[in-house]
Amino acid sequence: MPQTPPFVAMFDSSGYNRNLYQSKEDNCGGLYYHDNNLLSGSLEALIQHLVPNVDYYPDESMPQTPPFVAMFDSSGYNRNLYQSKEDNCGGLYYHDNNLLSGSLEALIQHLVPNVDYYPDRTYIFTFLLSSRLFMHPYELMAKVCHLCMEHQRLSEPGTDKSRIRKIAPKILQLLTEWTETFPYDFRDERIMRNLKELAQRIANGDEMYRKNVQQIIQSLIRKLASLSQYEEVLAKINATSTDRLTVLKTKPQSIQRDIITVCNDPYMLAQQLTHIELERLNYIGPEEFVQAFVQKDPLDNDQSCYADRKKTRNLEAYVEWFNRLSYLVATEICMPVKKKHRARMIEYFIDVARECFNIGNFNSLMAIISGMNMSPVSRLKKTWAKVKTAKFDILEHQMDPSSNFYNYRTALRGAAQRSLTAHSNREKIVIPFFSLLIKDIYFLNEGCANRLPNGHVNFEKFWELAKQVSEFMTWKQVECPFERDRKILQYLLTVPVFSEDALYLASYESEGPENHIEKDRWKTLSFLTALANVEEAGEKGGLEDEEKEWGQGSTNSSELGRTILPFSSYYSARQDQS
Repeated sequence: MPQTPPFVAMFDSSGYNRNLYQSKEDNCGGLYYHDNNLLSGSLEALIQHLVPNVDYYPDESMPQTPPFVAMFDSSGYNRNLYQSKEDNCGGLYYHDNNLLSGSLEALIQHLVPNVDYYPDRTYIFTFLLSSRLFMHPYELMAKVCHLCMEHQRLSEPGTDKSRIRKIAPKILQLLTEWTETFPYDFRDERIMRNLKELAQRIANGDEMYRKNVQQIIQSLIRKLASLSQYEEVLAKINATSTDRLTVLKTKPQSIQRDIITVCNDPYMLAQQLTHIELERLNYIGPEEFVQAFVQKDPLDNDQSCYADRKKTRNLEAYVEWFNRLSYLVATEICMPVKKKHRARMIEYFIDVARECFNIGNFNSLMAIISGMNMSPVSRLKKTWAKVKTAKFDILEHQMDPSSNFYNYRTALRGAAQRSLTAHSNREKIVIPFFSLLIKDIYFLNEGCANRLPNGHVNFEKFWELAKQVSEFMTWKQVECPFERDRKILQYLLTVPVFSEDALYLASYESEGPENHIEKDRWKTLSFLTALANVEEAGEKGGLEDEEKEWGQGSTNSSELGRTILPFSSYYSARQDQS
């Protein structure tokens, strides 16, 4: 059966569809052609031309929804949204067949389907993504509901069921697009009420539509339940880390176990890191990239509304994971007393980083490199002298920040291309260096105005924004093909790690300070450690109250998503190891 070509390939520069060719004669069966273009025909002939038979299939079927990666071309524009007759139409401005700007009201109307029209998926995604810079999602849903019910007269008690049947599939499709791509919008009870109201109007028309509505809402509820469960798991992981911190106060020897004793295979550790990365990526909503840059209106005194639009908890949790992994790497390297053990740990993480690169897990790769480049680690010159650094030099070259991370971006494009043609989930894995992705989106947002001088929404900017986010959407949907190892995952997520000061203290204990700055820092840290030990020894209320206080304090000190190991616990453990 013939495949429908993508819209961008269907029309040439003249605007005609070259697929509708007539090679033998200009007038055939009531249809008139000129230069291979169908120009006119009787109504009966056109109807017959629409109907397929054994030897013939009409040129275009109903357009299929493309995957995210296929939605945008290399320019960032959606070539499907063409306007061939005039540049300004109904408050929307086009140039070279691309929608560039429009009034907010016109853009909202362009989102709403009617009997003869359904918006392109790229437009739906781009507008739903960017509209939250101008209005709350629940306000947009209220406007969409109003337009659907008023323009299609769905609010009238005696609405013709045949009219509902014409428009219902398109409205249901729009609601499906919204609830599947931006489900977190519907944690707001206000937008959920509007959704149910509109769905109820449609469901009155037909039993089949009633079932479709139920499927949409049930699927949405499952997604929201999964999100709540994920947030509960994160809270439990943080609580477990806090409990372990308390244990370390009384059993400091427990930190003698290191990552190599838990997992001595670098490839296995890279696989488990990829599990964590993909799981946390999966829960980041596309809207969080936009909400991260929402600016508070100085005239808006409602702080709660601003905070509501600013929700980026899953994005923040992912950034915290990067920070935790960096500190974990530095902790594992600085903890061993013996130089050869530290060198072995460095070589181990170099191998893990290389495996992450081969998998396509660039975020873990960069976190490992960042941890190894932290000052408390990089200053260990005697340790590094025992390390074969050739492989590490190659990895650093790949992630070199010069020329705006040119080497990394080249490797990322290669991984993305591999993902497009992949036959297995293993080949589909692309986990970008997340902080750089955020930086790119930030500069795109800051470099272009949201509105043009005439008040129009700058849709040209939002095409590019949607292109970047849609690529991320494709990557985050990949299922991790590797088998989970609960013991390794538990260690990676909950083992205590050193604070920056504790890392310096461990580093100076391993290789003494070499200059005045390091000596001054070491004296300060040693004094603070001694002071902490004195305060603990004189603390009233017993060990139980003391442990409770440490547990409470750790919540505040883990601001970057890491469990902080206090000086006293580190110092006692260090002495035990010696």
